[in-house]
Amino acid sequence: MRVMRVIRVMRVMREGLATTAAAMAVTALVTATGACRSEGSSPEYVPLVAELPATPNRDLDLLFVIDDSTGLIEAQQRLAASFPIVLERLGAVPGGLPNLHIGVITTDMGTKASQSSVPGPPTGQLGQGGCSGTGKAGNLQVNQAGTDLSGTFVRDVENPLGGRMVNYTGSLPTVFGKLISAGGGGCGFEQPLAAMRAALEDNPANTGFLREEAMLGVVFLADEDDCSAASTRLFDANAVGLGPLQSFRCTQFGVTCSGGGETTDAMAEAGAKSGCTASESGEIIDGVLPYRDFLLGLKQEPRRVIVGGIVGPAEPVEVELRAAPGGGAPAPALAHACSFTGATGLQVADPAPRLHALVSHFTNRGELATICGADYTDSVTRIAELLRRSMGSACVEASLADMSTAQRDCVVEDVAPTRVDEIAPCDEAVGARPCWRLEADPKACRFSPAPQLALRIDRDAPPDPAVITRMHCRDLR
Repeated sequence: MRVMRVIRVMRVMREGLATTAAAMAVTALVTATGACRSEGSSPEYVPLVAELPATPNRDLDLLFVIDDSTGLIEAQQRLAASFPIVLERLGAVPGGLPNLHIGVITTDMGTKASQSSVPGPPTGQLGQGGCSGTGKAGNLQVNQAGTDLSGTFVRDVENPLGGRMVNYTGSLPTVFGKLISAGGGGCGFEQPLAAMRAALEDNPANTGFLREEAMLGVVFLADEDDCSAASTRLFDANAVGLGPLQSFRCTQFGVTCSGGGETTDAMAEAGAKSGCTASESGEIIDGVLPYRDFLLGLKQEPRRVIVGGIVGPAEPVEVELRAAPGGGAPAPALAHACSFTGATGLQVADPAPRLHALVSHFTNRGELATICGADYTDSVTRIAELLRRSMGSACVEASLADMSTAQRDCVVEDVAPTRVDEIAPCDEAVGARPCWRLEADPKACRFSPAPQLALRIDRDAPPDPAVITRMHCRDLR
């Protein structure tokens, strides 16, 4: 065995979505156990291009968190129209379409705040952006799918005797289209992160949806940033120091910017901001890190959590003075980050640095796509590809010409809880096992870059069930 390079151990632990502290602890453990590493290890081998769990997971719980505030009906329809792409990509995972649970919740949490057991005062007119009580409380929504669906979420799983067992009538894309039709009259203070937690945290209304050993995918659809409330003061029109009762409160107290927005007072000043991300120390809006930790805590293996978002861009972030819809003196407001022409006219989306911050914590398990466009084909394809890869795939997601190219640009490793062992190429480790090789598989790898290569591991014995084989390559883009 040659000398272990700690920097690559740390890199591999990051690929496992561990927190910084956990990565340091596991690195120390791997160092102590003397895992084998190659002398030529380099931190440039970062992009993960193939992942093969020793024990494949065929179960996927897929939760869609849908903004149901004013103006989102078209976006819901575009997502529904693109849903067949998700099924197409998932149908390419080993064994075909996984055992699916699919549920839909909305961002309407009323005037509920995380630090209060009692909701705040109601705001506005219900059905037109107003908020009251606990809203839809993270409960799975049936909406228009009620007559076609038995239960509160889709079940579409393998039948041991052949075929599929389902709890709906008609086609899955049609049922999903009805399920996701959440309307456009929900609370204008959107709380997608709080709703996600309310849905998955021992919610009796959602019993049976979340399976302990399943992969979990969470997909957000929103044209404004997260506004998960910490304090019910957010909804109080007379709260001192919070300004007008408008959604700019979500930005002022939920986002911090290193350029022009270091404090809440600075955030309220007109002008462009830079270096913006979620504020983790506010008293009005929740930080994002607790929601990241909640999601990771749902699974023993953090790699089982996948997060996607079809949302506004992270930037530009700019504050402007704008008169309220009902008139009055101009007040600070968040400028729209993008716009496009939809079926019903001009549509806009605001920057979403908080949602971007959440997804950025899920290395190799997060994907962000834009909501700004009249067609979601590209956005949905990117998230569907993430789901496919995360379920485990031997297909190499890099444009490698042949085996010799792979040997030069890639490294293959068996990753176990206590050690990381590099695997040698088969034509270099003649007679030794395990070793790796590539072979063309145009059918299974039809969605992968040409020439559609699959990673194969030759072994003398099956690996430990906890082992995950990963192939990393230099960034070839």
